[in-house]
Amino acid sequence: MRILSDSFVHLGRMPERLAFGKPGQVAPVELSDNRNPHLAWSGAPSGTKSFALLCIDTDVPSRPDEVNKDGLEVPIDLPRVEFVHWLLVDVPADVSAIEEGSCSAGIVKGGKKNPPGPPGSRQGLNDYGKWFAGDPEMGGDWFGYDGPCPPWNDPRPHHYHFRLYALDCERLELPERFELADVRRAMAGHVLDEAVITGVYSLYRGRR
Repeated sequence: MRILSDSFVHLGRMPERLAFGKPGQVAPVELSDNRNPHLAWSGAPSGTKSFALLCIDTDVPSRPDEVNKDGLEVPIDLPRVEFVHWLLVDVPADVSAIEEGSCSAGIVKGGKKNPPGPPGSRQGLNDYGKWFAGDPEMGGDWFGYDGPCPPWNDPRPHHYHFRLYALDCERLELPERFELADVRRAMAGHVLDEAVITGVYSLYRGRR
């Protein structure tokens, strides 16, 4: 199975229009266009009944108290953790592409509650809800795609893995509000094949 994108090349820099944050003119970061990328796939194995698509940043600093601080640089060798940017499941087997901007185009404060997607599909919670927890303006349930916004004081480029799974079931057994751990549990034993395309993004401009 193969996945590709017209929006960025594998292991190439993702354009700012796909990101949640971009370099600011005054502040280090400002909000960007937050468009989901175009993705297309082929070669799904016989017996595929649905697809699941996950986008995860695997380069997130494990100590959040060090991010986005003037005069402080995130150590490049600091252990890293995952940050979920998109959970899309129950994509029908006859779908082979998602157009750029069709599932996300712009930022909704407090998160998108019913993001658009392929007919019949469902979208889970990304990790911006946890990041903005307690923020009266931005806090809430963040469903669907919300793009890159790595710390501006992190010299390590962040990798965004768009991983597509071909599944032998039409619908995953998931709660109404589901997260990454729920998806991984539900997919166990149902994955026929997988493919990945990875984009790179950074907001680092050197020590401030």
